[in-house]
Amino acid sequence: MSHRNLATHDLETISSFPQSVEELFYIGPRFVYPLTPEQIVNMLVNRASPTVVVNADNDQPIAYANLYDIDAEQSTCYLGNVILASAYRGKGVAEYLLNVMMTRAREEHRISRLKLYCHNTNTRALIFYTNHGFIPCGSKIIDNHEGRKIASIEMERAL
Repeated sequence: MSHRNLATHDLETISSFPQSVEELFYIGPRFVYPLTPEQIVNMLVNRASPTVVVNADNDQPIAYANLYDIDAEQSTCYLGNVILASAYRGKGVAEYLLNVMMTRAREEHRISRLKLYCHNTNTRALIFYTNHGFIPCGSKIIDNHEGRKIASIEMERAL
């Protein structure tokens, strides 16, 4: 497993990762199912460090994430659009991607605290981020993909 910057030829593969409307909502509430390369490109307008984890054998994307709302004064930014190919879940890819993104935030953007939003209905992700040192620091109420109110929990950790 290795990582590199997002390339245009990765977009089609990454677009195939979300397996449901709910899963895509967790990745990005503004995305519309099915995910398309155009939606990813449009999201990148306000994003930084788009990163792809690739299978070392064939350079095929297996995970993706980016950073946004970089605030040099507060030394914070947010982790966004985290997505893994379903065949690679539970195999250490998410931890590898998270470590890469923390390093990029710290080294490329001089950030000392990484933040993210995780929806209260995404138990697996909440447990993952908690196990990796993130703690709740706020929340906001949003409408989910079905129009129901849920809590989007803001979490952060020191880098």
